[in-house]
Amino acid sequence: MPVLSVIVPFHNVEKYIGPCLDSIAAQTLDDLEVICVDDGSDDDGPDVVRARQAGDRRIDLVTQANRGVGHARNIGLARATGRYLAFVDGDDTVPREAFERLVASLENTGSDLACGNVMRLYRNLLVPSWAHREAFAKPLGRTHITRHPLLIRDRMLWNKVYRRSFWDRLGLRFPERMYEDQPVAMAAHVGARSVDVLARVVYHWRQRDEAGASITQRSLEAGNLRDRLLSVLETAGLLARHAPRLKPAFDRDTMDIDMGVAAEAVAVMGASADPALIDLIVRYLDGVSREAWQSVPFAHRLQLHLLRRRRLAELSEVHAQARDGRLRPPVSPAGVLRRRWHGRHPWLPGNLSDVSEELSPAARLVALDWRDGVLVGEGRLGVGSFDVGALRGARVRVRLEERRTGESVELSDQESAPVWESVEEQDGTTLPQHVFPFSFAFDPAALAPAQLARRGLWDLRVRLRARGLRLDGKVAGPRWLPPEIPAPHRASGVWVVPVRSVRGSWGLRLRKAEAIIGECRVDGGDLVFSGRMADVGDGEPVLRLRRRNDGEEMYFPVALAGQDFHARVPLADIDESVGHESWWEVVIDQGRALRPLVRTRQRPVATVADRRFLVDRGEDGCLLLAER
Repeated sequence: MPVLSVIVPFHNVEKYIGPCLDSIAAQTLDDLEVICVDDGSDDDGPDVVRARQAGDRRIDLVTQANRGVGHARNIGLARATGRYLAFVDGDDTVPREAFERLVASLENTGSDLACGNVMRLYRNLLVPSWAHREAFAKPLGRTHITRHPLLIRDRMLWNKVYRRSFWDRLGLRFPERMYEDQPVAMAAHVGARSVDVLARVVYHWRQRDEAGASITQRSLEAGNLRDRLLSVLETAGLLARHAPRLKPAFDRDTMDIDMGVAAEAVAVMGASADPALIDLIVRYLDGVSREAWQSVPFAHRLQLHLLRRRRLAELSEVHAQARDGRLRPPVSPAGVLRRRWHGRHPWLPGNLSDVSEELSPAARLVALDWRDGVLVGEGRLGVGSFDVGALRGARVRVRLEERRTGESVELSDQESAPVWESVEEQDGTTLPQHVFPFSFAFDPAALAPAQLARRGLWDLRVRLRARGLRLDGKVAGPRWLPPEIPAPHRASGVWVVPVRSVRGSWGLRLRKAEAIIGECRVDGGDLVFSGRMADVGDGEPVLRLRRRNDGEEMYFPVALAGQDFHARVPLADIDESVGHESWWEVVIDQGRALRPLVRTRQRPVATVADRRFLVDRGEDGCLLLAER
């Protein structure tokens, strides 16, 4: 009898099943069996498994007609002989020590199941899974979902090892439909006497490129939605019976994610939506508390209310308005001693209209430049996606706030009346927004000598005050949209550098400069820049590009002529982007890293071999190369 049985259902994952099995075969826990269940693949995935099977007797292959992943897992369970059980999807991978860590934890504590942290795998980039990040922030032995309720988001099978005797005691079996894992994973969490939580990453969950490649990518299909709703209802019923204190947290996530999919799918289907599908949705929504309703944004709440009332024509209309940015309900105050704010819409009852927790500032700049040594800017401040005409007599206050000390420099405090404007989005579309205009001016002479000497990072922040409402936040905006970042300005021996973070937040960086880039442009398909070093040192300099996403580094030559330097980077040679955006920091390595200050204002954009690059400046004023 092996220590661990690993069940791997797969269907049309020829591209991924090999790396999946390789990661299992390389486990430091080698006393295991691998039961691969082919769910009617019509690609060469089964041949890939047979090739691995020929070299590893621990691998077994079972084939069946396409009956779904739930049936495939049940087939694997019937053949499993190990003391412990694990499940791996055929397109994912497992870190080398994962199973050893999970099994060792169960051996040490006697718990019924052990679960661990998860990373999303996109091409060759690993990023934390948002669903698991909080629940697995620290290790916990012999806990339970009722004592560690963040585990309510841990609804997947594959980041776990289960004690087989526990599995059989609960009589767990997979529904033969899609989304079969959620009710089983939750039943295991609730039914366990104790659970071990590992902060270590034990699973790499792949995000696939191919359109329609996975169940979740087909989420708007009627059959897909039906199976999703059945799993939601089964899980909600389980929690209502056996762990009612956990149901509100489950409902908050479900209203946000699963019901969001349901509203979109039915809005697209319109009058052709199957009444039986609507019945399932209404059945779930009828059991959701008012608090869970209030936890979702106004536009989503309105759509779910219409869906619950079976007003499908109105749902489709509101969905289209929200999608196109045309849903802008007026916001108004209510109450005296305890002021609350409500979004007004004729189709939403007052008891569901509270948006107090949803109001947040969205401030952006439309202009920024130096004028006679003073940094002058103009911006717009919106409040969510609402019509803010009721916020009469509003005042907008702009300041710089030093990140490390919290000290601030006031830039402006002015009355502002909201106006409607069309706002450009990153995809080139424009959306109407109700905004408060504001302006400001910053004279570096306003900084005290001690503030200049600290060479700190200052965030540009804005505060709105109107009719008892107080909102405060950073001034930000899409990084790829105007205005351009002004050139650095020298004041009292310190460079004052306007900067933007990767996420688009505006600020100022005070710094010295050991190297300065005075020219930066795109020549053909090459990034070309030149500048001057204060001290060339003894070593031969080299240009180092470091990708922020994952730490990957690339090196290019630097030509020196006295203190002047020149570099040319062929953009086509840059490693392929990982994820939606990649950001490369550009450093001159001279035995020590020099981060050259970019003095130019230009932000060249280049397209090379269908790849789009932006040459920009980072939070410390250094050169930053982005691919999007």
